[in-house]
Amino acid sequence: MAFKYSRSVRAAALALFLLLLLFCRQASPANALSKYGSTGDEVIAVQTKLKELGYYKGNIDGIYGSGTKSAVTNFQKANGLSADGIAGVKTLAALGITKSSTSGEYTESEIALLARIISAESRGEPYEGQVAVGAVILNRIAHPSFPNTLSGVIYQPGAFSCLTDGQVNVAVAESAKKAAQDAINGWDPSGGAIYYYNPAKSTNKWIFSRPVINTIGSHRFFS
Repeated sequence: MAFKYSRSVRAAALALFLLLLLFCRQASPANALSKYGSTGDEVIAVQTKLKELGYYKGNIDGIYGSGTKSAVTNFQKANGLSADGIAGVKTLAALGITKSSTSGEYTESEIALLARIISAESRGEPYEGQVAVGAVILNRIAHPSFPNTLSGVIYQPGAFSCLTDGQVNVAVAESAKKAAQDAINGWDPSGGAIYYYNPAKSTNKWIFSRPVINTIGSHRFFS
C-alpha cells in the first residue's frame, strides 16, 4: 500500500509540474497574443496605435475590453486582415508594433505613450520643462520605490492627474513627441528628480516641505 501511495504522489507531482510548465509557456510574453481579457504593456501599445489612427476612442488603460476588441476588428477589416478582434502577429505588424530586442530600449508605442503623458502633464510649459517631466517618469523606472516599467510608472494609481481629468486623451503636441525622445536619449533638466508639482495648484503639505532641485516654468522638481 505504501509503495502504491508513493507512486501516486510522484505521479501527481509530475502531473502538476507539467501543468505548471505548460502554463508558464503559454503565459510567456514572447508567445502571448493580446485578445479580449488581456492586460499589460502590449495592450497599451495596441490602444495607443489605434487611438493615433482614429480607430480607438476609449482610455489607454492597458485593458483589452470590448472597445479595444472592436477597434482591432475595424482596423483588421480596413487593412485586409482576418477580422477576429485578436491582436496577433500580423495585426501587430500592420500596426507597426515591434518588441525591442535590446533590454533598456523602448518600443515606438512606449515612446508614444511617454509623449502623450508629457503633453498632458506639461501642456503650455517651456520645452525644457516638457523634457524634465519625461525625465521624471524615466527616473522613476530606475528608482526602487516605483514600478520598473514605463507603463507601470504611468498607470500607478494616483501618479498622474491627466489620467483622471481627461487630459491624456487630448491630441499630443509635437513638442511633446520630441521631448520624449530627448528624455530617452538622456537629457534630464529635472536634475534627477522623481517628483514635480505646480505650487499654484498643489495643496499637499509634504510636497512643499521637500527641497527643490530645479524650477522650470510652473513646475518645481524634487526627490
